[in-house]
Amino acid sequence: MSKKFRILTAVLSILLLVSLAGCTGNDEKAPGEQSTEPDTKGQVELGYVEWDSEIASTHVVQAILEDKLGYETKITPVDAGVMFQGVAEGSFDGMVAAWLPGTHKAYMEEVGDKVEDLGANLTGAKIGLVVPEYVTINSIEELNGAKDKFEGRIVGIEPGAGIMQATEQAITDYGLDLELQDSSSAAMAASLEKAVNAEDWVVVTGWTPHWKFAKWELKYLDDPKGIYGGEEEIHTLVRQGLNDDMPEVYNFLDKFSWEPADMAAVMVKVQSGMEPADAAKEWVENNSDKVDAWLNN
Repeated sequence: MSKKFRILTAVLSILLLVSLAGCTGNDEKAPGEQSTEPDTKGQVELGYVEWDSEIASTHVVQAILEDKLGYETKITPVDAGVMFQGVAEGSFDGMVAAWLPGTHKAYMEEVGDKVEDLGANLTGAKIGLVVPEYVTINSIEELNGAKDKFEGRIVGIEPGAGIMQATEQAITDYGLDLELQDSSSAAMAASLEKAVNAEDWVVVTGWTPHWKFAKWELKYLDDPKGIYGGEEEIHTLVRQGLNDDMPEVYNFLDKFSWEPADMAAVMVKVQSGMEPADAAKEWVENNSDKVDAWLNN
């Protein structure tokens, strides 16, 4: 074998080794080398309605799923009907925003056999028509007599929300000569703030828990016909099969349960200007005992 041929063979061998090393891919790591890829167990998708209460609870759940359990978590704000349908159809893994038995009754009747109800994550909730404490009427039945003071309107939130459906029913059953004005949760709160600052009369669709009750002196109008129902609970719903696919996620969502004061603490931070994700993470870090109880099997 000639010297020239031996040199050529050696060069080709080196090139082959370099080529093979390159073909091992980015997934191969040398012993002790740390992966730069995010360490996640999979993706969880949650739907929620953009109520201040559900913004708080859903971001807290997201923070725990991501920071404590290691799941990439996508949360999507949608209308109530889309939220329920999303869980029923499996496009959402779950949600912690079902107000039962009254507010979301119609949606639950439609999809109840296609979802799994894990029970209440918060009790003592309530919905109804809310006015400032200085307003001198106390019942829905008195609204017509003060129509002009309320500028002939009830300030609502997003169309399709359960409380909006209940208010439409209240307008019919009480024979109210007021118009229900669609807006958003944020716009409703802004209208309330503007009226309170001017000591004007205003009636809004309201619910508890909500930060507005901590900021202003408000009251619910009596509802003698019971259109808005009694005490509500906020339930956690998950898609069928979640326990089989993601038992760790299922177990956490099944145990997740907190008090109105916990939710209010997050809502007040958000209302004061903190990003919902940051307020949620702060609450999680400050309440490790509760979080640990939700995560322990």
